[in-house]
Amino acid sequence: TWHLKKIPQIVNERTFSLDSPKFEAKTKLELNSVCGIECQRKLPVPSLSDLKDLLSYETIFENGTRTLTEVNVLGLVLDPAGNTTTRGSSRKKRQIYGTDSRFSIYDKRFMTNFPFNTAVKISTGCSGILVSPKHVLTAAHCLHNGKDYVKGSKRLRVGLMKTKSRGGGRKQRRSGRKQGTSDGMPSFQWTRVKSTHIPKGWFKGVSEDIALDYDYAVLELKRPHKRKYMELGISPTIKMMPGSMIHFSGFDNDRSGQLVYRFCSISDESNDLFYQYCDAEPGSTGSGIYLRLKEPNKKKWKRKIIAVYSGHQWVDVNGEQQDYNVAVRITPLKYAQICFWIHGNDENCTQG
Repeated sequence: TWHLKKIPQIVNERTFSLDSPKFEAKTKLELNSVCGIECQRKLPVPSLSDLKDLLSYETIFENGTRTLTEVNVLGLVLDPAGNTTTRGSSRKKRQIYGTDSRFSIYDKRFMTNFPFNTAVKISTGCSGILVSPKHVLTAAHCLHNGKDYVKGSKRLRVGLMKTKSRGGGRKQRRSGRKQGTSDGMPSFQWTRVKSTHIPKGWFKGVSEDIALDYDYAVLELKRPHKRKYMELGISPTIKMMPGSMIHFSGFDNDRSGQLVYRFCSISDESNDLFYQYCDAEPGSTGSGIYLRLKEPNKKKWKRKIIAVYSGHQWVDVNGEQQDYNVAVRITPLKYAQICFWIHGNDENCTQG
């Protein structure tokens, strides 16, 4: 069941103008030197003033102007337990672990319907997910490398799936080409991005280059889309998930032009991250990870986004480099922040 939690409030304190960024960073789809499970266990619990700093955020607008908003956090109960992690099974190296368990979705009826239609392509090479009539959730490192915005993010666009029409039938038949050759491939309707929010916790110098905990961003589209989107949920612990299974769809680079779906179980978790071995290739980074649970006191099931897929990471575990596929969990604090970015007020964000 989805358990409703009372959400802390994030309120804007003040907003400053910043210089326009250079937009010179290279997009990196695989991150190194990340604080892994062992390292996370040793990290101190962030204090309230740390959290205010980490959750302050930059907004960049399509004309290149940029602001920094400082926030206050109200109604938060700090967890003294620290960055505890729970452990599942261990495994071998590689992004595709053993048998490739990904599914390419070819059928139009699936591709253009919920939940698959919520997957979008980001023009910097990542994926994302629709979270409101005009907002997309993705990974921060698809847009910013911690020091500067990536080259392609100056004219950022989001591709919404539309299946190719069977147009040009007569010409196709005359040339002897089979109809429907392009049928299963989605084409994209590209929409400009009006503004982008990235938490300050993602920037080097604030997070001291360690954690992926703040690898998420929200894009506001210039025009609302008319599609069904997926709601945010608060990420339950592994124990509270049916079969500890998660699901996500994105546009993996090795399957060009295809929507790729996968599901798998989570192996480890910290307060802010899930460590899992879902088969995924670069390109699916930024996908929304979702679960299907029962609504409280109803017979209905509901899918909600509980994490953002951060991608394949090399992390230090006991001084050795190991690889994982990592996802950033939507905690009550992150729910409050993302919800505030979407609605512009916190009245709609009191229950997660």
